[in-house]
Amino acid sequence: MNRLAEPRITLYVNNIKSPPPWRGRVRVGGSLRNNTCSRVLLSAGMLALLATPVLAAEADLPLVMATPEKLSELPLETLLNMEVTSVSRKSQRLADAAAAVFVISQDDIRRSGATTIPDLLRMAPGVQVARIDANKWAVSIRGINGRFASKLQVLKDGRSIYTPLFSGVYWEALDTPLEDIERIEVIRGPGAAMWGANAVNGVINIITRHAGDTQGIMLSGGAGSTEKGFGTARFGTKLSDSSSLRLYGKYVDKGPGVTADGADAPDGWNLASGGFRMDAQLTSSDTFTLQGDYFNGRYTDQFNLYTMQNPGVPVVQTANSTSAGGNLLARWQRTLSDTDNISLQAYFDHSERDFLIIGENRNTLDLDFQHRFSLGSRQDILWGLGYRYSYDRTRGSQTLSLTLPNQGLNLYSAFLQDEITLLPEKLVLILGARVEHNDYTGIEIQPNGRLIWTP
Repeated sequence: MNRLAEPRITLYVNNIKSPPPWRGRVRVGGSLRNNTCSRVLLSAGMLALLATPVLAAEADLPLVMATPEKLSELPLETLLNMEVTSVSRKSQRLADAAAAVFVISQDDIRRSGATTIPDLLRMAPGVQVARIDANKWAVSIRGINGRFASKLQVLKDGRSIYTPLFSGVYWEALDTPLEDIERIEVIRGPGAAMWGANAVNGVINIITRHAGDTQGIMLSGGAGSTEKGFGTARFGTKLSDSSSLRLYGKYVDKGPGVTADGADAPDGWNLASGGFRMDAQLTSSDTFTLQGDYFNGRYTDQFNLYTMQNPGVPVVQTANSTSAGGNLLARWQRTLSDTDNISLQAYFDHSERDFLIIGENRNTLDLDFQHRFSLGSRQDILWGLGYRYSYDRTRGSQTLSLTLPNQGLNLYSAFLQDEITLLPEKLVLILGARVEHNDYTGIEIQPNGRLIWTP
């Protein structure tokens, strides 16, 4: 079990200039237990809240309180016009998306009080999020949950963070600053025709904010009984009139959970990460994005080891596990018209994981090209090509080893989708298919057919 229900008071101060030259954020967390540290932190948070009007008045800054807007006050058009890109790999209104889509916006993230991406996903209906221990999560869509959910595709800015070794996602290593996330798009249902074979039950796409939208300095931090300490520092600046840069650094130190007898569980962990994003408007029709991340973490894990001498009785052993890695992504986009654009993306991903029972060193290179154009007045066609090469080196143990410790995998893909308007603003037919070739099963085809009726 983990310690739950940490009250947190968040104070936001925004400068009236646009864009703001700085933004401050203070988090104060504490457990409901009767301990001195929690009482001090909670008292400090209350004092900060009471002092806020004075601070705002002296600095002549408007106070932005995190009070949720009433959903009934929002016009229906505002909800339906929300933009999504993960359903058809193009920008479209939520009302026009032929899928069950739920969007977690930046406002939702800010008001949620969550400190991890898996905790944010609890807001999405149909998503099962379970916390295995203090440093492991199990996330799936449409049930059949486990730490490594092989039927779920997870993306960050178009980069797949799905690992092919155990067919899943290491959620503990995905520690993007929540303040930098623009939105999280959650698709419940098959998306293999667009995103590949493992997108059977759904797709989760984490989209970060444009560098131009995060100018100035942002500091965020806090501490508590479960989260011993966490902090984020971000700096954004303009490189020129048409380009912007964002840098960030983050560190989290999360305490262990609690066992049934009240003792600390062997599952504490810490993670340091940093990265950048640069966005540039090269011409009136060309944009370019370059971004990268690096992380380094240390985790306490408990393993049940079995021996040939006594196979029925496990040997419980606690050990430290480590993970580290980085990635670099470049994306070029050319917009010729509202219905004609070209995109080319490439990324390199490196990761190292060292556990008691196995170690992994993986390098992945991915290339992706797509082109969207209109054919006549009633057909919107999208097609693309992709190639991915992933090479891993593994270290086995007496408990677990692989027959091929070093192996490279090739994945070729091509897709085509035709969106046909049968009745303008009433009836739309979507037909498409994705063809993939992998080194295990050869050629695989994922067809797609959908019909949208707007009453």
